[in-house]
Amino acid sequence: MAMTFEQLVKYARDNECSDIHITVGTNLAIRRFGTLMILDDVPTADESREMIFSILDEQQRKYVSGGKDLDVGVMLPGGNRIRANIYHQRNNLAASIRLFQNKIPTFEELGLPSAVHDLARTPRGLILVTGPTGSGKSTTLASIVDYINSTEARHIMTIEDPIEYVYPHNKAMIHQREVGKDVETFSGALRSALREDPDIILVGEMRDFETISAAITAAETGHLVLSTLHTTSASQTVERIIDACPLEGQNQIRAQFANVIRGVFTQQLLPRADGTGRVLATEVLVATTGIANLIRESKTIQIPSMIQSGKQLGMHTMNDDLANLVHYGIVTRTEALKVSSDPATLQKMIVNAM
Repeated sequence: MAMTFEQLVKYARDNECSDIHITVGTNLAIRRFGTLMILDDVPTADESREMIFSILDEQQRKYVSGGKDLDVGVMLPGGNRIRANIYHQRNNLAASIRLFQNKIPTFEELGLPSAVHDLARTPRGLILVTGPTGSGKSTTLASIVDYINSTEARHIMTIEDPIEYVYPHNKAMIHQREVGKDVETFSGALRSALREDPDIILVGEMRDFETISAAITAAETGHLVLSTLHTTSASQTVERIIDACPLEGQNQIRAQFANVIRGVFTQQLLPRADGTGRVLATEVLVATTGIANLIRESKTIQIPSMIQSGKQLGMHTMNDDLANLVHYGIVTRTEALKVSSDPATLQKMIVNAM
C-alpha cells in the first residue's frame, strides 16, 4: 500500500524538501536541496490519481479530467500551504507540488543582505526580486511584505497566480487577489488596483509587456511595486524589461524604468559544501543617479562596474558573493562556477583570493 498524500508531504517536510512530483504509473519523486530524488514507492494508477485529486475541489477535478492543466494554491490541514501544477503527459495525470514554509522567514533567517532592509523601507518606486525557478524569489518577496506588515500601517495589494503565502493582518491591511479567481489578468488587476487606494502592490510575476507597463505606471503614480523576473543579473533584468516592449516604445519605457526603479535583488540557491542544505548567493543593485543614467543611455553593459563601485551603498555583484562563499568553504568552486553568468571572471577572482 502506497503512502497517502498527507504522509508524502510529511516525509518531504521532515527531509527538508522543496518539491514533490506525482506521476500516474511511475515512482514518486522529491527535490531535496535542489537535487531530484526518485523514491522506491510506486503507487498504483488509482492511488496516484487519488493523491492528486485529494488536493482539488469538485470543480477543479472536472476541469483537470477534461484534459486541461491547472495551477492552484492549497492550504492543507495543519496549516501547510502548497502550490501545485496539475498537468497531463503520455495520456496520464501528473503533479508538481511546491511546499511552502508554515511561517514566513525573516530577513535574518533567509540570510538576506542588509541592503534589502533599506529597500523594504522605500516609500515608492519599483523593486524587483530576480533569479531562476526555485531560487526562493517568492519567499524573499513574502519576507519583505511580512516585514512591512510588522512595521508600517500601509495598504498592501498582492496579485498572484496562485496565492502562495497568506499574510495575517498586523500593522498593515493586506488584500490578496488570485489571477483566474478574483481577477482575470495581472495587468487588469494592476489597473484596477490604482483605484483601490494601495500603498504597496505586489505582482507575483512580470510575465508580459502589459503587466510590465502597468507596474511601471503604478510605480510612477507614487506606489511601491514589488515583483519578480526570471533573470540572473541586474543588467539582464534591465534588458529583459526593455526587450519586452515593442521596438517603437523602447526609448520611452527605458526612461520610465530609469525613473522608477529603486533596486534589483538577484538570488540563487546553492548546495552547501558539507551537504547540510543550501545557501543563498545574491547580487544587489541600488538605483543611484549613475545607474539610472546608464539605463536611460542604453549602457547596461556598464552596470556591473557601477555595482562594484557602489559597495558603500550595499551593492555587490553575484560573482562577489560567489567568490566569498567559495573562499570561506561554504560552497564548492564547481557549484559556484555553475551558476555564475560570468564564470571566467569568477575563476580569476577565486584564484586571486587564494
